[in-house]
Amino acid sequence: MSLQMITRTFAGVLIVECNGRLVLGEESANLRHLVRDHLTESKHVVLDLGKVSYIDSSGLGVLVGLYSTATRVGGGIKLANLNPGLEDILQITKVFTVFEVFELAEDAAAAFNPLAGQSAPDEW
Repeated sequence: MSLQMITRTFAGVLIVECNGRLVLGEESANLRHLVRDHLTESKHVVLDLGKVSYIDSSGLGVLVGLYSTATRVGGGIKLANLNPGLEDILQITKVFTVFEVFELAEDAAAAFNPLAGQSAPDEW
């Protein structure tokens, strides 16, 4: 199954819901381009990986590369909703230590902005 991505925003943060395989080729390139294009508008991105069925070394490289790119422009990337298999791969490869990981994408988005939900959006 190719990687399908759905974007939405929560608390002013871009959430990218990924479904499928994050592997070498079109899949990883599409994710990289999507996130990089959005970093000009939203410096903070949450990758919801709950429906990612498989990730290879290229997919891991894309995650780390996106983290580096976001950090360089003053933003950040957080991960959410990892399935047990993906979590194991991220821990074995030590990629897990690079990211903040949350159970829910909304919690990850709110972590970028501690005032989310406590005041009007124009006060953030």
